[in-house]
Formats: sequence, C-alpha cells, structure tokens
Amino acid sequence: MTETYGFDRETALTPRPDDPSLRDGELHEGWRIGMGINGGLLLALAGRALAAELGGDDRGHRDPFSISAYYLSASRPGPVTVRTETLRRGRTVSTGTASVVQDGQERLRAIATYGDLDGHDHAGDVRTSATPPQMPPPERCAGTDLAPPDFLKIAPMLDRIELRLDPDTVGWAVGAPSGRGLIQGWLRLPDGREPDPLMLLLAVDTLPPASFDLGVGGWAPTLELTAHVRARPAPGWLRLKHSTRNFADGYMEEDAEVWDSAGRLVAQSRQLARVRLPEDA
Repeated sequence: MTETYGFDRETALTPRPDDPSLRDGELHEGWRIGMGINGGLLLALAGRALAAELGGDDRGHRDPFSISAYYLSASRPGPVTVRTETLRRGRTVSTGTASVVQDGQERLRAIATYGDLDGHDHAGDVRTSATPPQMPPPERCAGTDLAPPDFLKIAPMLDRIELRLDPDTVGWAVGAPSGRGLIQGWLRLPDGREPDPLMLLLAVDTLPPASFDLGVGGWAPTLELTAHVRARPAPGWLRLKHSTRNFADGYMEEDAEVWDSAGRLVAQSRQLARVRLPEDA
C-alpha cells in the first residue's frame, strides 16, 4: 500500500542502513488523546515494524495473528525508534518482538505471531456463536463533533478518525450511564483509507473507556493489551463493541470486538487498564 493516507504516513518507519533491526518514526500530535498518544496507534506502529521484520522473506508472514503489548511509559508527540527481533521463523507463522523507544525510555514492548491471513489451511472455515453488536446505522449514531469543546481540545485524535457512537451507549455523556459497562459504535478513517489487518490494531483501542458507562469518570491508560486478528476485513465501516465486566480497586479489564461490513468478527482484544479518577489527576 502506498503511503498516501494519513494513517500510513503517520505510522511510517525508516530502517537504519547500519542496523536493519532499528526503524525510526514520528509520533504525531494528531494522535494525542489527553497527554499521551493513543495506545492503538502505538500498537499499530509496532505492528508495522513487525510486519517488515517477519514478512521480509518468501514466507510472507506480514499479517498479525496475535500481538500482546505492555505499555511501560506514556508516549508524547515526537521522534521514536522501534527495535525488532525475530524469535522464530516457521512454515505457517513467525514470532518476533518490538520495542518502541522515545527519549531514551521504552514506551511499549510487544511480542507477536504473524502469518498470512489468506494462506493458512483452514481459511474460510468459520464456526462461531458470536453475533455482531446491534445498533443504528452510522448516520443515526452520535458523531464525536457533539463532544464538549473542552474535551475536543485535549483529544485531537478525534480529527484523525470518524467515529459514530451508538446512542444507546452514550448516556454517560449526559450524566446517565447505563451501568452495563458497554460502549459500541462505528469506525472508519475520514480520508477514505479502507481497513486492513494493521488498522484493526488501531480499532481495538479506539472507543472511549467502557468504565464511562459504569459512571466511573477519568481516562483509562492501558497497561497491557492482547489483540487477535481473525480475518482480513472487507471495505467499509467497522463495527466496534467495548465492554467490561469488572472494575475493581482502580483497575478494569476491557474486551473489544471488531466486526467488518460483511458481518464477520475480524478482531478481538482484551486489555487491563488503570482508571485515573479525577481526584488522582
């Protein structure tokens, strides 16, 4: 894919001629939310580096199957370096690590298994009890332009994505959370870039924290996130569902599902987040 779209330009990495395990990039202000860069964007950046590391031979292992990332320190707009290492090359999958470093500090460390989503033996064999989240079409959902102006000022990332939230899961925005721990909505990129496996790594950490729907204010920085990419997504809107079943002692697990326009479950994730209450800010 040529880097004609914002997401591709802003996750682009340049390998160092003297050390191919190192790639340099830039974290852009436009992906900031609060004081730091969105965790899904960081995951996609590491994912791009691993695609180059593990997909650079005739095996073609360029698609993330599973990636687990630990967020070690808050990232800021500015230059970054990603170091990659191959741990194993196999016939059907390969495994490697990626470390994102900024200003001498490690921001994220990930381990991932990559393969070819079109080339495995059981491609197309789907047996699932999962069902897509039910919600109104995008044009009947709430756009992020309706968010309070003060919030939009600290979340420039909302200009990088087109997000439409299910009206049934945004009561928290007007002081009436449902208590279900559920937020869902539609996602696409506003410049027309279609979803692919790399964009799914962004999508699993795009919605507001599900703790908002429990009436728990404050942002929720990710400590650890594991994503599974299940299929190459069809063009069009992605349908997202984030939910939590347990908020306790300031920590929350959050599950995410990503469904494509063909009604397929194309990615799943679970993360552990620390919820920063207003009095902790």
